[in-house]
Amino acid sequence: MKNTGARKGDEVVQLYLNDEYASVVRPVKELKAFKRITLEPGESKQVELKLPYRSFGLWDKNLKFIVEPGTFNVMIGQDAEKTILKGQLKVE
Repeated sequence: MKNTGARKGDEVVQLYLNDEYASVVRPVKELKAFKRITLEPGESKQVELKLPYRSFGLWDKNLKFIVEPGTFNVMIGQDAEKTILKGQLKVE
């Protein structure tokens, strides 16, 4: 992240997941990690967000918590509508 403004500012970096296929209905975007940072004018910071294996899990129709294998879309940004980085992860 970089503060391109003339004032000190805060930003909340948010990470969302989307499961391309699941055995149960899941939200289109699920907030899984976030971090608030403060940046001085012109300052840049690298932000690290941890995504544990459990983040990919869901409650199945038998009310058991499971992690299904598959492809997940990863979106990072300021909020759910303003995602600036996108990628994919495969869970096995």
